[in-house]
Amino acid sequence: MIKHIVLFKLKDEISIEKKLAVMNKFKGAIEALPATIPVIRMIEVGLNVNPAESWNIALSSEFDSLDDLKVYATHPDHVAAGAILAETKESRACVDYEF
Repeated sequence: MIKHIVLFKLKDEISIEKKLAVMNKFKGAIEALPATIPVIRMIEVGLNVNPAESWNIALSSEFDSLDDLKVYATHPDHVAAGAILAETKESRACVDYEF
């Protein structure tokens, strides 16, 4: 099994209201993906509630293999969900590991 963890930091200059709107839209879009991408074994998006931390969004998902992760990553619905953050994202960090 593969655990796929991604952290997103949104641009500081964006208002809190806009950040929350984008974050919630992204969360809804990502968490709806199992309905159209059957290789997803688990997926969840957490929105950071601790203002002392730098990262705004944590995405955690599980797949049977790296091949399945690639299917997910390139699926048009996943690409569309990722585009929600395009204008507001400052940085992204990712770790994929076997468990």
